[in-house]
Amino acid sequence: MTVQSKRGAWIPGTAFLATLAFATLTHAAALAPAARAEIDSLLSRLAASGCQFKRNGSWHTAVEAQAHLRRKLDYLAGKGAVSSAEQFIERAASTSSVSGRAYQVKCGSHPPVSSGTWLRAELQGLRAAASASKTGPR
Repeated sequence: MTVQSKRGAWIPGTAFLATLAFATLTHAAALAPAARAEIDSLLSRLAASGCQFKRNGSWHTAVEAQAHLRRKLDYLAGKGAVSSAEQFIERAASTSSVSGRAYQVKCGSHPPVSSGTWLRAELQGLRAAASASKTGPR
């Protein structure tokens, strides 16, 4: 169905637009297995770190943080809104989608750092370890 605008131009009707929006959502790119594995490893490192994770003014355990970030990852991946570990850190693991406040990570007696900074450093370590294992001694 089409509808004529006030200026005489024909525009698609709402049924067509709804169908188009649904098709776009159902064809969103899936998170590649390699990217998912890298993000899962990153979240495992967080859970095993023993650090604390601050979100929306409250400190949580690293295991609680992992569960929270995994839910956010699943939500964004389901919408095709994350395709790499960097996008995951930027879109899900750095700030609260509710309050907009930055997440923080505190390990031991070290001062808190932004979760984005902490996660990017861990990602760099994961990638360095993976690269070293590929090019190991000959």
